[in-house]
Amino acid sequence: MLRGQVLAIILGAVFLFVGLAACAIAAIRGHGGIRILIWFGILDAMYGVRILAQVPALLMGLQLSASVGSYAVAVIDYLIIIPGLLFWLELSLGSLRRFLQIAATAASMIGIAGVSAIVMTGSPDRFKLYTNWQLIVVFVVLALIVSAPLVSAPRLAKHFGIMRSRVSAIGTLVLALAALYSNLGDFLHVPRYRFLEPVAFAVFVFSLGYVATQRIFADERRLLAIESELAIARDIQNSILPVGIPEMGSLHISAAYRPMTAVAGDFYEFIPVDQNRFGVLLADVSGHGVPAALIAAMIKVAMQSVLHCAPEPREVLRGLSRILSGQLRGQLISAAYLWLDTGSGKALYSGAGHPPLLCWRNGALERIERNGLLIGILPDADYPVCEIPLHSGDRFLLYTDGVVEPENAAGEAFGDHKLERVIRENQARSPSELSDQLLAEIGKWQPASMTQQDDITLIIIDVASGFRSRERGAGFAQSGQP
Repeated sequence: MLRGQVLAIILGAVFLFVGLAACAIAAIRGHGGIRILIWFGILDAMYGVRILAQVPALLMGLQLSASVGSYAVAVIDYLIIIPGLLFWLELSLGSLRRFLQIAATAASMIGIAGVSAIVMTGSPDRFKLYTNWQLIVVFVVLALIVSAPLVSAPRLAKHFGIMRSRVSAIGTLVLALAALYSNLGDFLHVPRYRFLEPVAFAVFVFSLGYVATQRIFADERRLLAIESELAIARDIQNSILPVGIPEMGSLHISAAYRPMTAVAGDFYEFIPVDQNRFGVLLADVSGHGVPAALIAAMIKVAMQSVLHCAPEPREVLRGLSRILSGQLRGQLISAAYLWLDTGSGKALYSGAGHPPLLCWRNGALERIERNGLLIGILPDADYPVCEIPLHSGDRFLLYTDGVVEPENAAGEAFGDHKLERVIRENQARSPSELSDQLLAEIGKWQPASMTQQDDITLIIIDVASGFRSRERGAGFAQSGQP
């Protein structure tokens, strides 16, 4: 008995395993885009159980009567069309989609009526005729649609959005023809072949598996190509950043740059003129990834046009705004520009919607915020300037919002207060040591399971201890309209 039923057991077990595996993968991935996988898994699993329920040796092994298997097959016959229709519904468009929605609703009503009749009256055939006719209509429609790629009708296949692959189209067509033969057999009294429909279903399943495997490999190739291109983009972006830290007589400088992804929207530039005069630009493009990185490269090019006005922060930012405003396509840029002149003993600062410049002086942290509009809003925006006297031991910090915005597990931002505490507790450290400590504190603040939330750039400038300012003013002088 068992030898004659081995093929049925193998087919049923394979379909059941494939169905359960598909449902497990869908459950693990857990988002709306895998409904097609769920319906495919349920369809496979139900068909596998249907085959196994007709194997006498298996029923005997489970100590179940033949009538239990018959009732199980009858219930599945009423219900299996529902996940099948929902599966094809996920692949369809336009008129075919509306047809399948109506068919799925009708199949659900017939299935409920049929299962209710089995439970209440024990009759498995009361609504079988309706199910057979519905299957015939559905498979005729599907056979016509999926044959479009096979008869060189790509527009028709694209319009209905189903089975545009020739392999999957052949598999579906084989299943449709076998199902039509089996269901029409009750009316035409043609010979019945026991394994015709299971073998056709196996062809359908493995044709979909072949197409899925092809797509996986194609996706892998695309991902490898994208990763290769991102690596090149990362190298190009690194080439537009300063190669090293300029050597300035009375200034000690450090820069930390940590992109969130392979490429970033943060950009900084050093403009050393001589041993006494030095400018630094820090910019942060809205958004992340490749679009922001492309705009960061545009800032590099635009900076070459404003180098002649490096001692004037207002003109640097106005020049960048005029050059870039018409090219940003809705993106915005925050920027800060600091000019230091140790010869005259003063610094000039201006910002464009950027976080404030921090100045650590005599044990107190001062926030210097002289902001105009973000670059990209108005091409002719004005940028007020703040004049800052330089003193021995001054420390300036320029940073992007990726420093203060990281959140911990409770959703609390790192924030200005945490930043100030780290600066205060590490005032004796060198600029590079403070940068490392600050990045370490940000890393501790974020949960280990959470990836970096934004690009981080931090520039720290110390005025040397032996520096003597020629100017004696202690406060900050402001020019321009706020």
